[in-house]
Amino acid sequence: MPEPTQEDISSHTSDISSQLEGFRPVPLIRHWSTPCNLSDTGAAVSHTSRTPDTALNIEDDMWENQPRYFHHVTEKLFFRAVSKSNVQLARRADAAGRCPPGKLQWKMDPQLRRPGIIQVNRLRWCLQKRHEFSTDSCFYEPEPYEKTEITGMFLEKPESVVVIAGKDITFTAKVDSTHLPRKPVMKWLKGKWLDLGSKAGKHLQFKETYDRNTKIYTYEMKMIKVVPGDAGGYRCEVTSKDKCDSSTFEISVEAAEQEAETDILSAFKRADAGEDEGELDFSALLKATKKKKKEQPPEPEVDVWEILKAAKPCDYEKIAFQYGITDLRGMLKRLKKMKTVEPKVSDAFLKRLESAYSVDKGKKIVLRVEVVDPSVEVKWLKNGQEIKPSAKYLMEADGNIRTLTINKTNLADDAAYECVIGTEKCFTEVFVKEPPVTITKLLDDYHVAVGERVEFEVDVSEEGAHVKWMFEEKELTRDDKQYRFKKDGKRHWLIIQEATLEDMGMYYVYTNGGQSKGELIVAEKELEVLQSLADLTVKSAEQAMFKCEVSDEKVTGKWFKDGVEVQPSERIKMTHAGRFHRLIIDEVKPEDAGDYTFVPDGFALSLSAKLNFLEIKIDYVPRQEPPKIHLDTTGSMVSQNTIIVVAGNKLRLDVEITGEPAPTVTWMKGDTPITEAEGRVRVESRKDLSCFVIEGAERHDEGNYTITVTNPAGEDKANLHIKIVDVPDPPENVKCTSVGEDCATIIWEPPKFDGGAPVKGYLMERKKKGSSRWTKLNFEVFEGTTYEAKRMIEGILYEMRVFAVNGVGISAPSLNSKPFMPIAPTSEPTKLVVADVSDTTCTLKWLAPEKVGAGGLDGYIVEYCKEGETEWHAANTDLIEKQNFVVRNLPTGEKMNFRVFAVNIAGRSPPASLAQPVTVREIMEYPKIRLPRQLRTRYIRRVGETVNLVIPFQGKPRPVAHWLKDGEPVDPKKVSVRNSNVDSILFIRSAEREHSGKYTLVLQIENMEDRATIDIRVVDLPGPPSEVKVTDVWGFNAALEWKPPKDDGNTEITGYTIQKADQKTKEWFTVYEHNRRTHCTVSDLIMGNEYMFRVYSENLVGLSTDPSFSKNTAFIAKVGLEYKPPDYKEKDMSCSPKFTAPLVDRSVVAGYSTAISCAVRGYPKPKIIWMKNKMIIGDDPKYLMQNNQGVLTLNIRKPSSFDGGKYTCKAVNDLGEDEVECKLEVRRKERERRGG
Repeated sequence: MPEPTQEDISSHTSDISSQLEGFRPVPLIRHWSTPCNLSDTGAAVSHTSRTPDTALNIEDDMWENQPRYFHHVTEKLFFRAVSKSNVQLARRADAAGRCPPGKLQWKMDPQLRRPGIIQVNRLRWCLQKRHEFSTDSCFYEPEPYEKTEITGMFLEKPESVVVIAGKDITFTAKVDSTHLPRKPVMKWLKGKWLDLGSKAGKHLQFKETYDRNTKIYTYEMKMIKVVPGDAGGYRCEVTSKDKCDSSTFEISVEAAEQEAETDILSAFKRADAGEDEGELDFSALLKATKKKKKEQPPEPEVDVWEILKAAKPCDYEKIAFQYGITDLRGMLKRLKKMKTVEPKVSDAFLKRLESAYSVDKGKKIVLRVEVVDPSVEVKWLKNGQEIKPSAKYLMEADGNIRTLTINKTNLADDAAYECVIGTEKCFTEVFVKEPPVTITKLLDDYHVAVGERVEFEVDVSEEGAHVKWMFEEKELTRDDKQYRFKKDGKRHWLIIQEATLEDMGMYYVYTNGGQSKGELIVAEKELEVLQSLADLTVKSAEQAMFKCEVSDEKVTGKWFKDGVEVQPSERIKMTHAGRFHRLIIDEVKPEDAGDYTFVPDGFALSLSAKLNFLEIKIDYVPRQEPPKIHLDTTGSMVSQNTIIVVAGNKLRLDVEITGEPAPTVTWMKGDTPITEAEGRVRVESRKDLSCFVIEGAERHDEGNYTITVTNPAGEDKANLHIKIVDVPDPPENVKCTSVGEDCATIIWEPPKFDGGAPVKGYLMERKKKGSSRWTKLNFEVFEGTTYEAKRMIEGILYEMRVFAVNGVGISAPSLNSKPFMPIAPTSEPTKLVVADVSDTTCTLKWLAPEKVGAGGLDGYIVEYCKEGETEWHAANTDLIEKQNFVVRNLPTGEKMNFRVFAVNIAGRSPPASLAQPVTVREIMEYPKIRLPRQLRTRYIRRVGETVNLVIPFQGKPRPVAHWLKDGEPVDPKKVSVRNSNVDSILFIRSAEREHSGKYTLVLQIENMEDRATIDIRVVDLPGPPSEVKVTDVWGFNAALEWKPPKDDGNTEITGYTIQKADQKTKEWFTVYEHNRRTHCTVSDLIMGNEYMFRVYSENLVGLSTDPSFSKNTAFIAKVGLEYKPPDYKEKDMSCSPKFTAPLVDRSVVAGYSTAISCAVRGYPKPKIIWMKNKMIIGDDPKYLMQNNQGVLTLNIRKPSSFDGGKYTCKAVNDLGEDEVECKLEVRRKERERRGG
């Protein structure tokens, strides 16, 4: 193998750096030096070394059962990329394409198990001894899979995996919650925004565990029986208040393979066969025979994939049939993955488009290519259609760069793009990411009765966004007829027309950027009587009509008379119209009198009224009879003289009056007579009947009423008291007195006016602040004035209102309470410990509560008390936010108990207390300096840099610290020192070389002492070397020598840089860098040139500022060389003119410019003469004569019929002449011909 040159080494270095882009070194890799032959591994290996790019293929079996093997290459470098299916180790041969002699050696490395690891083997040749070399190995891994330093909130992130279809796989992520204000929330996402939380079930299972000791949350996502559709990119995202972190990983799914190659058929069963899947059996293709077959020797194992890779595509079907492969499509997919496609070298593109681009919706994206020819034109295609320039698509060309700018991207721009130059194309794909659609208005809770309409309403941040509705774990679709979906702009509705008990539960709405939930509570519906039956008094042959009104239009019922169901007839009719039920009796008879009852179907309720038959008696004996008032004491009278009327209802009081002659009737309210015959309050008179009517009774109608009847025979009088009852006034002063994690206590005052009937109880409703939807909290009347509302969401503002209920009905709602928020106090602080104790102080430390809640954490309160006492004293007046506190002014020698409370808006948490009391007394501790590891060796700084040393120490009581430099106290003008209770800081703003020396920190407590020494060295650039001279010149070489610099910059010289320049150009070129010796030989000098040299010295800081020049020069003398130029005979290019392309006859239309052309050659350049009809064409502006490299053109501007004729072109030079001619015909325009 030839020795490498300097150019080989330089190109090798650049080659390595270019191929390692995107990788970083793997730390802490052990190197194993025990070689072993490849045959020892038992792996299937194929190897060839005849071409410059040789390859070693290692099949899957070795990766499953054997340790990792690495090829120790004796050339430049190779990479190793781990994958599940096939691994190729490629190496590069030398320029001649020859491999070095010797046996290929291998090395084991059982440590490297991660995907994507790359090993780089470098070769170092020994320049003095040919064919001797040494190698070393470096390992690299892709940057996206960095695992040596974990940042963010994750302690452990999910890794990308390759999994066999049908297997189970579990992904784990761990989050440290030590410094998090609240519990972290984990989301598992697939692709861009698909939340996998909604897909939980048999296939996807999620698990969350918490370790109280380590404060670590562990999240697991388990996939049961992975299918090919699970392949793709995934992301886990953790959030906690204002902190967020995410991690991405990939899942690749491979077809299931059996361990034995003979069972390879099972990998190609039809996946969609269902029940017909069965076992692959080709026995039907064989002829049945009863002959016993001879036992055949076992056939050697055949790798069908190697056969397929080497075969032609036309033979694939034949090979598949031969080896029993039925899934041809799956076979072709796997074969395509196995084949490596060599990158095609383009003749048109220097730099192609990236494989894919990603852009947020509404943003701008630029696609850029670099072309070979700066003048070439490119075409841009989108999904195969050419893109035209517009305000949206901007196409620019700048030298070799061609760009396509897409402004304000939308989902329609998510497509495949091509850049086309002739037949060359390059492709890319643009992915437009939609911003996450967030929920701006959350779902409200509903409390309804059976049959009521429910409308869940939600607002999202984007119009036309897709939302998903779910009931418990079931996704709701338009196929479910009991649900209706509606959207208008950013608002979406889920509508349930008639709620049933089965609809009760939790409803969820999901977008790709958020979710909300609302609870639906459905209670059995109570029937409310809006208008009850009224007693009737009817005369014979008149009509009686009973009417009642209930709250539900769909309720049916039955009518009963004296307990017997009423049957309809021609005289008796029953009607049901909306909420009204009527019983109509025509031509009332005496037997119709009785008690009538209406019973609604399905409800334990009945409405009753009485029908009184008024019998008319005729007395034919004229006589005088004193007047008599016959009051009906039944019906609405609660006592003999009191009538109760519901406000808003109609009162009709029919009073029978007897007497001869007919008496005069007078009605009075108090002392005021009622005489109106029309109006809201009126008196109607009939024969033997006086009717008192109040339409729409009001509160002021209540009072004492008197009816007086008089005739000549006497007088009668009756007193009545009409009482108006109404719904009560709303309750007052509704307010929240206390809150819990999911509950709140509400109190209120009874209404000032009870409506004339005792208040039976109250109904409560609540709603979220900002919402218009109220949720009922109780259907049964609640009798007290203090209520505890439950099942609330912590951290949400609520409002409450209360209704009062009496026998008449429900009052108007009270005023809304002030908004309140269910918040629970935090849990107790954790890990309370004593950090330090002195004679009068005690320092406590603790950690935040495990559970904080929506109320957050405002601070802490520390309390203390003496042992044996029960009175606690607050150590701090204001809340403290830090998790440590120094309790001061404690009595020396006393035993004290301490406890700490966490405080938020909900109040104090349970206390965290110490298990044992603390004795307040100083503890003696020896002084101890904890010198950092990096300061235990020499501490080096450059001139001008800052020196800032922080040395921690410990000791009690507080130690006294001071610094010494070389045994003397430090100068405070040059060095700054600051001491605290726990450390000492040595600070030098701008280091100088005089600051170098040994610095000692002395720590003293009374007669105890500890010391630590730090060696500080301040280094600078070295001076130039001295006495540079040329000691010898021979051939094309020159020998140089010099002496080390007098000033080494306070550190050792690491090398020298030598440069040369010839006396002609005075340009300096570097010959050697990092040369450690004080002499060198400069080779490859040019003969006849005189060279001078200069040398820079180099140390840890860098090169010296000034070089040292050689005192003499090196002249490379010429040795007997003389240049003889070859004889050269100039070729004679002279020739007479000759036309290589003649003039051609033409026929043109008058008025349209034309041109005639020909071509001529000749040397010297001939003179050109144009003639028309043998007449020379002069400087006529109608003609333009051109000569471009021998191509002659005569342009004729707008010819007319007079320009027709014979045109001649003549070329003349000293050696002769030549001419060509043509005929030009000028035709008239078509219109002129027709006009002629």
